[in-house]
Amino acid sequence: MVAVPSGRVALSDRRTQRSWSVEVAPFQLSAFPVTQSWYAQVTGQRPSSAPGDRLPVEGVSWWDAVQFCNALSDREGLKRAYRLDADAEVPEWDTSADGYRLPTEAEWEHACRAGTTGPRYGELDEIAWYQGNSGGRIRPAGGKQPNAWGLHDMLGNVWDWCWDVYDAEVYGTYRVLRGGGWADEHWSCRASVRRRSHPSLRIDDVGFRIARS
Repeated sequence: MVAVPSGRVALSDRRTQRSWSVEVAPFQLSAFPVTQSWYAQVTGQRPSSAPGDRLPVEGVSWWDAVQFCNALSDREGLKRAYRLDADAEVPEWDTSADGYRLPTEAEWEHACRAGTTGPRYGELDEIAWYQGNSGGRIRPAGGKQPNAWGLHDMLGNVWDWCWDVYDAEVYGTYRVLRGGGWADEHWSCRASVRRRSHPSLRIDDVGFRIARS
């Protein structure tokens, strides 16, 4: 886990032309997306369509990612971040918990930028696997240069699930995805780009990384 300092980040949505600023408190974020071997160790499951221990886990829903966070917290004796009620449409986030969780969208972008202000934290081919260099497949985590804070694959390889609802009025429970993936064009692999998906869907270019308060 990498210590991410506090800061302020400006988020924007291209579709609505809206922008807003968020204060981010210090937190920790995994240096790599959760890999298939790590996911299997915690859950006993290997859901990915392209097998490989060092590949980021994909084909995992937002709900799968939330449940992984709780399972990992249990293994390490930490307080669960999420209260899962079978009758509830969404889990409740206990912000006082010291267990693992998904990053918020603001935390994700703040961590991705690592103090930079441009569209990316480095030259695209040096930091990301995307359509132009991936050879049409997912790649092992950590194969490209990290950002200044030591975080790998923040752009490219797999999209990361975030905690936030994308736009409740228009898309209901759809959750935010960030970062771009191995099959995406260069314009999707930028720090500000937002994508959305239903929390129950499992997609072959979507994974996640974990955070702690």
